[in-house]
Amino acid sequence: MAYKIILFALIMVLGYFYQLQDGSDSLLSGGSSISASETSGNSATTTSDAILAHAFENGRSDLQVSGTGQVRQLLSDDRDGSRHQRFILRLSSGQTLLVAHNIDLAPRVANLSEDDTVEFYGVYEWNNQGGVIHWTHHDPNGTHPAGWLKHQGRTYQ
Repeated sequence: MAYKIILFALIMVLGYFYQLQDGSDSLLSGGSSISASETSGNSATTTSDAILAHAFENGRSDLQVSGTGQVRQLLSDDRDGSRHQRFILRLSSGQTLLVAHNIDLAPRVANLSEDDTVEFYGVYEWNNQGGVIHWTHHDPNGTHPAGWLKHQGRTYQ
């Protein structure tokens, strides 16, 4: 059964990259949206990780994504301008992401600890350390897709 799941995930990823080779880059164009929930079964995390890996390898930014990771490190809040709760997530692929969650617009993720699982929906921005996820909150102006973080059954946005 695990073999079938891995094979299905591999076919999904290969199909995705074939579409990119075919000249259609619509999945990774600026401001586009990719959601792991758009896939079925256990391949959602694999697909999300593959999309984020492709974005990292190709220096892509401004990509609306969702995924799941495990907290590897809690960082101090960024207090420059808008305040942001910051922490490092490790994806199942091994890629790390800095999450910058605006706590002037959304509640702080409560009781967050290393090794906790966090789901996210936000904007990916490239950097040479794996990337940053931000816009994990509602947009008070209503012009941007609302992002979120999910931790221990609670949604923060």
